[in-house]
Amino acid sequence: MEKSKGAIEAEISKELTHWEKSYLGRGSVSVKSDILRDMIIVVLRGILTPAEYSLCEDQRGLLAVKQNRNSLVESGVEELKNIIYTITGQEVISFYTDISTRTGERVIVFKLSTDLESQLN
Repeated sequence: MEKSKGAIEAEISKELTHWEKSYLGRGSVSVKSDILRDMIIVVLRGILTPAEYSLCEDQRGLLAVKQNRNSLVESGVEELKNIIYTITGQEVISFYTDISTRTGERVIVFKLSTDLESQLN
């Protein structure tokens, strides 16, 4: 039986939460994944620590937190691509991420080799 779009999105969210906890040492408060055309867009909320919020009060600290957090995620990008491939059967051709030091949210965009959403509809 084919998995539904919602089931795949939920599985991606669950696996990324597991990856965060095992690779980064702590997970986000919530994760929401959406399949849109040839992209998977993931929003992770509540990822900054209280200490990181304190650092973000000035520009130098803010840039340091962004750079550090993005470097940590980028260092695990192959594992993230493998997670997406295992769940969807789709190759990730590019990966984008950024973090908001104001809201503590991270957005990850996985660009896939084909239009997964149309295959699921």
